[in-house]
Amino acid sequence: MSRIVLVFLAAILSDALSYGQVNVEPNTALLNEGDRTELLCRYGRAINYCRIEIPGEQKVLNLSPVWSKTPGFTYYGAGLNAGQCGVSIEHVKASNNGQVKCSLGVEGEELSGTIDLVVALRPKQPMIELITKPNRDGYFSENTEFHARCIVRDGRPPANISWYIDNMPANKNTNQLQILSTPTHDNVELSTSVQEIKWHLAPEDSNRKLVCRSHHQTDRESVPAQEAAYIIMVRYAPVSQPEASVYGLYLEHTAIVNITIRASPPPTIEWNVAGVVIPQGRTEGRYSAYDPQYLGNDLYNVTLAIGGLTLEDTTKVYQLRASNEIGIADYSVRISSSSKPPSSSLDVAAIVGIVVAIAVLLLIVLLVLFARATGRWCFGGKSLKTPTNETDTESADIKATSTSTATATTTATTTGAGAAHDDDAEDEQQNGGNGGASAASDAERANGKKAKRLPAFAVAILKRFNERDANKHSSKDNNAETGINEQTQDNNTTTTTTAAATAAATTIDGNDNEPKQDKQLVYAELVLKPAQDKTSAASATTATTTTTAATTPPAAAATTNGAATTSPVDGAGKHATEYAEIVYVQKGEGKK
Repeated sequence: MSRIVLVFLAAILSDALSYGQVNVEPNTALLNEGDRTELLCRYGRAINYCRIEIPGEQKVLNLSPVWSKTPGFTYYGAGLNAGQCGVSIEHVKASNNGQVKCSLGVEGEELSGTIDLVVALRPKQPMIELITKPNRDGYFSENTEFHARCIVRDGRPPANISWYIDNMPANKNTNQLQILSTPTHDNVELSTSVQEIKWHLAPEDSNRKLVCRSHHQTDRESVPAQEAAYIIMVRYAPVSQPEASVYGLYLEHTAIVNITIRASPPPTIEWNVAGVVIPQGRTEGRYSAYDPQYLGNDLYNVTLAIGGLTLEDTTKVYQLRASNEIGIADYSVRISSSSKPPSSSLDVAAIVGIVVAIAVLLLIVLLVLFARATGRWCFGGKSLKTPTNETDTESADIKATSTSTATATTTATTTGAGAAHDDDAEDEQQNGGNGGASAASDAERANGKKAKRLPAFAVAILKRFNERDANKHSSKDNNAETGINEQTQDNNTTTTTTAAATAAATTIDGNDNEPKQDKQLVYAELVLKPAQDKTSAASATTATTTTTAATTPPAAAATTNGAATTSPVDGAGKHATEYAEIVYVQKGEGKK
């Protein structure tokens, strides 16, 4: 509620102020001489009359929408009843510059307002004033601090100033623009603009044009900005430059060696070729030195002519000395019969080729990665295996290898059962017992842990055994028949050996429908042993298999896998026994 009251009061106050004062449009009018303009004074109520006073006009203008008595000045606005009092000026004169006053009659009283009418007056021509003075010849010395001032007088409004060197922004040290009032004899106030510039002169500043340009309200396309210029002259010694090279000279022809140097005043030159000095305008043997030719802007072309250019001439270094009253400079020139200088950088075609090659290489790499990830094209025969798939594959390989190896063990055991020695059997039983104890101890430490998979190298070895067993299948069958015939001679030993081998084969074969996830790998072993003869090798293998399988008690929940194969008989009658053993320990709670 209070906010509404405040808004209402503000509106009333605004109306009261608008009724009590005269509003003007515009507050300031900036015009050029001869321009047309409209000036307006407004009041919130109807007015009785409208009177306007304009500087430079001798009478007051009493204006109305009904009549117009003064040529060049007419009423402007929506009418007296609308509270508007304005004037339209056809052509503004320079004498009209000043304050325009409007008087409005309202209910027996007179209200007034003012408008600033500024008629621009073009300033005078800019002028450059030298603060640093040159010598009597109009020259400055090198490294001299050049200091100048630009003055633009009698402008209305004040003119702005900008500096240029050879039609380019000077970009030198300038101070802030200063505005000074300069009243005239008729009490018309005008303004003068002043700005200074300074910097240290260098050889490249010689013969350059310094420009001071004024910018003013009166500038038009037909009337360009005014400016002042000054040519800077600098005296300096010949300017040194890096070693120059001249290419494209022809052997056995007259060679022209040119070099351009900068100097002020003009230099005097002399050439030195392999210790031979050739002054300008002189000839020594096949060498001729010409006088320097002025090219403008303190540049001079220096020429040396070599008659009958030889290959040896292209290996020399040509020394040039230029001097004037300021100083001396030495130059070195090398010449060559090559058509163009060796390129020190890659051209556009080479850069484009490199970019295209890199893009193609990146595309090929991306396509290969895509094909490998999705199994396409040349990678179509390969499949991505997850860790679960790899585990299943390894388990299947182990099962297949264990089955094949167990079969070979049973065959070898039957063959060598009748000829085995008791001492060898006892040794193998002791080893098997130690192995069983070690397996039980490892199972006790690994109890409660996740079963480990067979290492990849062991899988590869077992696969190799499986291939060798397949190749030797026929010879092993013959050995098995011989073992059956010999079994009748020692029934007890054969029965024990066969039962142990059968139990070992059953254990070795991974197809007992028991998952391997609940078993712990204890160790994997590969032993290659030379045997003395067929009987001892078979007996050792049988004892190892029997002991390994028998010494693992069921209470320990352990599974022992063994595999053995017998090599064919060589020329010396000796055999080699290949032996691999894989021990799993089944998990169990409270078992040791």
